[in-house]
Amino acid sequence: MGEIKVLIVEDDPYLGMMMKECFETRQFKATHVLDGNQGFNRYLEWKPDICVLDVMMPVKDGFSLAKEIRSIDKQIPIVFTTAKSLKEDVLEGFDIGADDYLKKPFSMEELIVRVKAILRRSNSALESNTNTSYCIGRYEFDHTYQLLRLGKKEKKLTSMEADLLKYLCDNLNQTLDRKAVLQKLWGDDNFFNARSMDVFITKLRRYLREDTNVEIINVRGKGYKLLVLD
Repeated sequence: MGEIKVLIVEDDPYLGMMMKECFETRQFKATHVLDGNQGFNRYLEWKPDICVLDVMMPVKDGFSLAKEIRSIDKQIPIVFTTAKSLKEDVLEGFDIGADDYLKKPFSMEELIVRVKAILRRSNSALESNTNTSYCIGRYEFDHTYQLLRLGKKEKKLTSMEADLLKYLCDNLNQTLDRKAVLQKLWGDDNFFNARSMDVFITKLRRYLREDTNVEIINVRGKGYKLLVLD
C-alpha cells in the first residue's frame, strides 16, 4: 500500500488536511486540493491511483470533475464524499462511474477501509491465478484489463463494472443471491449499495445489448442471472 497515490479534492481545508494526514499515517501517498479545477490539474500532473472527490465544491463540483477524469481514464477508482443525501444524487454519482459513495459525516477509519476494499478489488485479478478472460456470446471480456470487446469495438469498464461482470461470468446461467453480491463487492447490503448495484446492472445490460443471446435477468426475490443462449 505504501506506493498507492490518493488524490483528495475537498473544499473544506480542515477536513481535507485530516484526510491527507490519515492516509499518510497508513503509508499511502496523498495530495489535497481545494476545488475541481485544481483537482483536474493535479490529476493530470500527479497520476494518482485513486481519487476521493467531494461533490459540492466551488469552481467545479465533484460530479463534473469525475466526468472529466472518466473521459480520459475509465479505470481509475473514484470515491465521492458528500453531505447530499438525496437518492437521486447518490445514483447520479454511481452512474458517472463512482466505485463508492460516503455520506458526511464519516469516520476516517471508514474512509480508509472503503479505499482499501476498492483497491483490493482492482488488484485482485493481477494477484490471482483464476480465470480473467471470458467469452459472453459474441463478446470477449478481459477482467484484468477491464475491457469488453465486440468485434473491433472496445468498451473500457470501471473496476466495479468489471468486478460485477466477472462475478456474473463465474456463475454463468446461475442465480446470484443479491445479498451475497452486495456483501462480496460492496461489503454491505444496505439500501444505497443495493440501489447502486441496480445502476451497475442496468449499465452492463446496455453494454451487452448488441447480442440478443446474452441477457442479465432479474430473479424475483433472489437476485440476478447472466444467461447466454447457445
